[in-house]
Amino acid sequence: MNILIVEDEPLVAAGLARMVQELEPGTEIMGPLGSVKETRRWLNSHQLPDLILSDIQLSDGISLDIFSAEQPVCPIIFTTAYNEYAIRAFKLNSIDYLLKPIDKKELASAFHKFHLLQSKYSNDQFLKQIMEVFRNFNSTNKYKERFAVHQGRTVLLIPADSVAFFQKEELIYLVDKEGKKYITDYRSLEEIVEHVDPRLFFRANRQHFVQIDAIEGFRTDESGKIHIRMRNSKGEGVVISKEKAPEFRNWFDK
Repeated sequence: MNILIVEDEPLVAAGLARMVQELEPGTEIMGPLGSVKETRRWLNSHQLPDLILSDIQLSDGISLDIFSAEQPVCPIIFTTAYNEYAIRAFKLNSIDYLLKPIDKKELASAFHKFHLLQSKYSNDQFLKQIMEVFRNFNSTNKYKERFAVHQGRTVLLIPADSVAFFQKEELIYLVDKEGKKYITDYRSLEEIVEHVDPRLFFRANRQHFVQIDAIEGFRTDESGKIHIRMRNSKGEGVVISKEKAPEFRNWFDK
């Protein structure tokens, strides 16, 4: 069996590949691919794998944009931090949707469903089912209006429009527009992606998720990297890679 892994975090991808080899010995692992652009290019130039294991949030967008196109696709098992509606939808369609960190037993169950699917359905039928899921997923998307944070033993609610940025260190922190820093319950920035409006929030790098109204300005250095200056931030500016700079400029200037 050939399995393509689409995952933008190398350590997560490596752990997933090891788990796949333990559960499905002899499987040929392809990838990992870490972006929407890279995955589209790969699918257009390679024979389709038997199965795709794909994270939802990639470095340059969401993988749903890849697979919702009108083109033949193979079965997909999605992985992500959290989305309750999508979990229910994909289970109804006999393709699993696994929460991170991936549990080995749940992955084994997903493979079992995949093997059943192979014997019962054609790819055309699967495509019709998954396209309906994508339409429902996109039409029911709602963003959080407030975030629960911790201040000592007290839990506070911070309105979404008061957020300056989310920051990943040992924990995931929320920094508000006044420069106050709070601990959140999130385990990764990927969990936050699905709950914020992409018109207002931008994934700058692996450590920062910034809100447009909290950006004072930015400059481009000689290497092509962008340095963002956040309002009321006591720390260093947020850096965006040369490769991601055009995406940021398009988002910032909309």
